[in-house]
Amino acid sequence: MSLTAPLPTEYDAGLSKYLAGAPAGDVLALLAEQSAEVAALLGGLTEAQAAYRYAVGKWSLKDLLQHLTDVERIFTYRCLRIGRGDTTPLPGFDDNAFAEAARADSRPVAALVEDFQAARAASLALFRSLPVEAWLRPGSSNGRALTARCIPYFALGHAAHHLAVARERYLPGLQ
Repeated sequence: MSLTAPLPTEYDAGLSKYLAGAPAGDVLALLAEQSAEVAALLGGLTEAQAAYRYAVGKWSLKDLLQHLTDVERIFTYRCLRIGRGDTTPLPGFDDNAFAEAARADSRPVAALVEDFQAARAASLALFRSLPVEAWLRPGSSNGRALTARCIPYFALGHAAHHLAVARERYLPGLQ
């Protein structure tokens, strides 16, 4: 199965930031590649490096990795609900509250990477299982309209954004 990028009519304009970071191509293949990219970029960090914060009040790299996993699961849940035809408005969430509650700095970086890869593998399994007609089903999340087809692209773009932040703001500080 090959998905094409969603049309602007399939999502609220406020969600376009998630699509901005999604590269062109086979979104499912790119999601799988991105999982390996996360492991390659962050999996080799020491515990001290993974606990690095580039500024006071900012997340650590462990927090960032946990955030990627949490959002992956939330996006996948939203895709499941919308793809199955559930039009119940889905709520947003407070990513800072999630980060605080997760206590990612107390977990080994290898476990955090493994957790992200498991979440991404589950996302891909769901995305591959959805019938063609599911992708154009409309839904609502955090008060914004979208179709199920948007969600794999949002997941790709969201993670790409945070990986760029890791490369630009975190990793240079580790050297």
